[in-house]
Amino acid sequence: MAESSQIAKVVERAVAQVLESHLPELQRELVELVLKELQPGAANSGANGAGDLLKAVSLIHGGTTQKEILRALLESTTHYCGRAALFVMKAGAANGWQGRAFDNNDDIKDFALDVNASAPSQVLQSRVPVNLHVAEMDPNFISRFGAPTDDQIFLLPLQLKDKIAALVYADGGMDGAGPTDTAALELLVAATSAWLEVASLRKQAAKEGTAEPAGESVPAPVQTVSSYSDPFAGHAPTHAMAAAVAESPEAVVASAAAGAAAAAAPAKDAFAQMSPEDAEIHRKAQRFARLLTDEIKLYNQAKVAEGRKHKDVYDRLKEDIEKSRATYAKRYGNTAAASGDYFNNEIIRSLAEDDVALMGPHFRK
Repeated sequence: MAESSQIAKVVERAVAQVLESHLPELQRELVELVLKELQPGAANSGANGAGDLLKAVSLIHGGTTQKEILRALLESTTHYCGRAALFVMKAGAANGWQGRAFDNNDDIKDFALDVNASAPSQVLQSRVPVNLHVAEMDPNFISRFGAPTDDQIFLLPLQLKDKIAALVYADGGMDGAGPTDTAALELLVAATSAWLEVASLRKQAAKEGTAEPAGESVPAPVQTVSSYSDPFAGHAPTHAMAAAVAESPEAVVASAAAGAAAAAAPAKDAFAQMSPEDAEIHRKAQRFARLLTDEIKLYNQAKVAEGRKHKDVYDRLKEDIEKSRATYAKRYGNTAAASGDYFNNEIIRSLAEDDVALMGPHFRK
């Protein structure tokens, strides 16, 4: 448990570094940071190795909706355990969402986990994963789905900001497949939590009118609440319908996004002296510039790193930068925000770490 706790702290620190931007950036950097911190532990654990772990996290980060992200998590977990299931927290209850590798996967969808049982209770109180004997698990769950051959279970909290949105169950299976790789599972759950928060923030930006930049390489934007149904709704058991109305996972994620947005709010309003109309345009322009820049960084990690090293970031990313510049100018070039130079400011801040010299001699402000 001491080792598991230390890994959890390392993962939390690494993920926190990436989430400081509160936008869809650094997909691969998130993976690299966590793997670097965990070496030679999780990165070299089991037969799968760091390469497969990287693919698993990339699969999770390939999701653009909550449902896709959570499905990718469950698919990925089965490489590191015998069986896995996800229980969504609603109004204090843990309701089954989906399971993998159970003889009766569909039954997971209609199972309510007893949160007062020892293992779930410990996770909800401590907010950290627990690796316990099967006797600590909800006895009704074990009776219905069977006990793993090694008599060990692993239960992890999937957190969104200050809330536990779901519990992830894993064990070694009933066919003696082998021990559960707890370190790898912790990494996958942490990566999922991070990407769900990014998806929520992107959705919030879309609601405020900040559209995604055009281009084939950009993933489809996360849909807004008005057009996007609860990812758990189609699988909600009969006994959980009332609770789903009271507090849906979508509401939990929305709450987390609101918390992140509040944390990201500047201490001083730079537009306080402007009229409300002009201030709103400036804010939207600034957000749009940040989103465009973050998309460039997200899909060009290697080029950004090499560009900083050789002080020629602009030359390596000229096509992407100029396409995004044109998109920004088309939207805000003839507005009150034109004088703000937000696009160039974000390019220098994000791609060159506030050092314009790293952009190279051909960069134009």
